[in-house]
Amino acid sequence: MAQDKIKQNDAVKQAQVVDRDEHQKTKESKRLGTYLITVPTVKKKFKDISDNTKSDPNYCDTSEGPFGFGPLVFSCLQRFNTIEFFLISCFVVILAHGMMFALIDMSLKIFETQFQATNLETFLMDFSDYFASFLVSIFVAHFGGRGNRAKWVAAGSIVTALSSIAFIVLFFYYEIIKLAKVKEDLCDEGKIPKVCGTTLMPNKSICIALFIVGQCLHGVAGIIVQLLSITYIFDHVPTFSSGLYLAIADAAITLGYTLGYLLGVKSFMLPVKEAMQAVGHVQRFRILQSGWWKSFIFVGSLSLCTTLPLLCFPSNLPGANKLRLEKRKEPPRIDRRLKDKEIKPNLKGVLHATWCLLRNPLVLTQIFCKVTESMTFKASSHYLPLYLQTQSVMTPRSAGMLTGMFILPGCIIGRFVGGYIVDKLQMSIKNKLKFIITVSVVSIMLFLLLISVECETAKFSGINEDYDGLGMIGSLTAPCNAKCGCTTSAYNSVCGRDDVQYFSPCFAGCHASKHLRKEKVFYNCSCIKEGLTSPDGEGQYIDAVSGTCNSNCLSLPLFFAFYFSATVFSNLCSIPALMIIVESVPTSWNSMSLGVMYTIWRFIGAIPAPIFFAETSALCCSFWDIDECGIKVRCWIYKKKQLAYTFVAIWISMQVATSLLCIYAVSKHDYVVKENTESLNTPVKSKKAKTEDGKD
Repeated sequence: MAQDKIKQNDAVKQAQVVDRDEHQKTKESKRLGTYLITVPTVKKKFKDISDNTKSDPNYCDTSEGPFGFGPLVFSCLQRFNTIEFFLISCFVVILAHGMMFALIDMSLKIFETQFQATNLETFLMDFSDYFASFLVSIFVAHFGGRGNRAKWVAAGSIVTALSSIAFIVLFFYYEIIKLAKVKEDLCDEGKIPKVCGTTLMPNKSICIALFIVGQCLHGVAGIIVQLLSITYIFDHVPTFSSGLYLAIADAAITLGYTLGYLLGVKSFMLPVKEAMQAVGHVQRFRILQSGWWKSFIFVGSLSLCTTLPLLCFPSNLPGANKLRLEKRKEPPRIDRRLKDKEIKPNLKGVLHATWCLLRNPLVLTQIFCKVTESMTFKASSHYLPLYLQTQSVMTPRSAGMLTGMFILPGCIIGRFVGGYIVDKLQMSIKNKLKFIITVSVVSIMLFLLLISVECETAKFSGINEDYDGLGMIGSLTAPCNAKCGCTTSAYNSVCGRDDVQYFSPCFAGCHASKHLRKEKVFYNCSCIKEGLTSPDGEGQYIDAVSGTCNSNCLSLPLFFAFYFSATVFSNLCSIPALMIIVESVPTSWNSMSLGVMYTIWRFIGAIPAPIFFAETSALCCSFWDIDECGIKVRCWIYKKKQLAYTFVAIWISMQVATSLLCIYAVSKHDYVVKENTESLNTPVKSKKAKTEDGKD
């Protein structure tokens, strides 16, 4: 009996082992089967989709594909194969591009002061961005529009990162910011004036060359990202819903500039104490410039973060062809002379397409509307700080800060609201043109109200005051400061106890200074003899305080309210104008139409606009900073009324030009869109020939 029980137990154990082995094999086979099923799931799904679409010839489009990096396609990632995720990726790229814009503009100011750059060098460094984008815009539009535009945008993000690398090398390897010994700008009768001569700056040519290279790469990246992302978005959303999408993408550049400006302001706060504690000259200036090269590292990394997602997008998202067929059923809005026309893939074809677009009144007028929009923004950026310096006697830094606080938010709000309005109201092209005319007229009326806002200008010795009759208006020098050795190289205004503003403590004749609480005060000022004085904690009597005098301008908030409103209304037309350019041409011409727009826009923005603004503002100057060699360096003080009239005339003329262009476009709309409009290539027959054809 015992032997039988032992045999039974052995049999049971063997059966359990066999069952366990079979269970493990079954489990492994199921796991293997799961892997074998999971890997080709996406391929099978898209094969089924393609098989289904083959039965419907209207939906067949081989360019529509899955979200994946080459052969690496996963079903769990197909939720990102949407235009919304593409918009998010583009928003981040354009945001990084706008941040670089601000950082480069602020870096240019450092180069101007530290390297003593000439006017030609400053011009090349500032506008090489526009030159580069002007040169490549047509080629990017032609070749990029024919390929996978999402991958081109990914390439633009890489070029943006390369541009940031150029500036990282610039601030990491070369000493640009030099800490000079800070000298009090006080009256010093033994001060030796500077002698005229050129100062040799080490590595100046290399640094300027690197700056221009970084600017050119930045310009090329901007054209790729902005131009091709707009057409990709427009092709994948319904016509009447495209306004909101384009408004979001467009707002990224201005928002990025605002964030980049804030980042640059932080970089201006130099870590002087940390740099002084460092061992070695190289380590010292790297710490001193750390804010700049770290900022460019951040922006470049932000741009690169979007490269991989953008490379995963197909040429066309699923449903793009179906959407394209639905758009064809909409009321006619494209130039019928371009119907069924394709751009030939050669130079002659590109030139012919450009000529056809320039003969389209809808496209041409809106291109110049974008130019006037850009000119309005540049005029505000150039003239408003100067106007605030003159009207309210602000320092250049304060005026620049206030200008940015009102221009940039006004642009963001105006463009976004403009896109939202045309999106919700589902406007036709003709209604968009009427909308642009209306908002332009309203912006003109709001801007004209600025003329009624005036402030009493503060007294300024040497500008509108003559040092109590001892000096002359137009000259900062008077007998009370003639022996102080003052220079006009730095504008460091002080307000005297006589409620008169002085260009600097030196021109006020101040011999001593002290930090009192959170402000700087000056003593023993020979040019200040009137007004009430107050003693400090040590019993010394204060003659002047650092900063500008209070102009008691109670209407200044009203000025900013009118200006902000005018800025918002002038920017309401930005997205509608862009939509008209894209809508009035066939889908295959979208990239080329934007390429022509950017070419004209960049050319006018790069050459005529800055020269025109610089020359007109120079005519309004009343006090120049003249260096020891007798060369005019910069204008510190402007003629108030002349500057105001010039600013108002330029701003309003741009808005009037926008209105007139759109009125002309409305009058030509039916001719362009009409079904029987003749082809651009077909010569118009004479009346006699038409009569003979009718007889036949």
